[in-house]
Amino acid sequence: MIEQTLLKAGIKNIAGVDEAGRGPCAGPLVLASVILKDPLSKLLIDVKDSKELSESKREELFDVVIKNSITYSIIEVSVEEIDSIGLHKCNIEGMRRAINALEITPDYVLTDGYPIPGLTTPNLAVWKGDQVAISISAASILAKVYRDRIMIKLDKEFPNYGLANHKGYITASHTAAIKEFGLLAIHRKSFANIAALL
Repeated sequence: MIEQTLLKAGIKNIAGVDEAGRGPCAGPLVLASVILKDPLSKLLIDVKDSKELSESKREELFDVVIKNSITYSIIEVSVEEIDSIGLHKCNIEGMRRAINALEITPDYVLTDGYPIPGLTTPNLAVWKGDQVAISISAASILAKVYRDRIMIKLDKEFPNYGLANHKGYITASHTAAIKEFGLLAIHRKSFANIAALL
């Protein structure tokens, strides 16, 4: 575990940062950052990449992560911003915002896959970080659960689209719903499949 090496080197407040919602063609991009009290704690034994966990397990671990964190932040990047400056730029900028929103300045930052240019805090972009760094896994759970909750809420607002099931991803049923009921403000117009339907 990367955190073990950093802690041995005397580095204390390690922030993990990750996103949820890069792939969907609807809904916001959500980024979370977290500094865990003790990344090696047995209480966090079940924390792993959010994609490997069931929805109910993620919900349960959402509270576990928060209880075992020194500080955390969750931020949303709107569909308008994604369409305006592009997904990758939003992802990098969103990670920076999530880190800056922490109540404590971290001593070190671990990011999932992408470096953050211009970040003054020492940081490391970790390949498949949500699978090998618990701080990133914890951030991935916060981001994923928070975003899923948004999509479930949007499903109540727009019941014809099945948003609670596919969470905004491009599925056959989602595409069929768009064709039948039209595009919503929550659809990302810069995405090829949405642009093709315009």
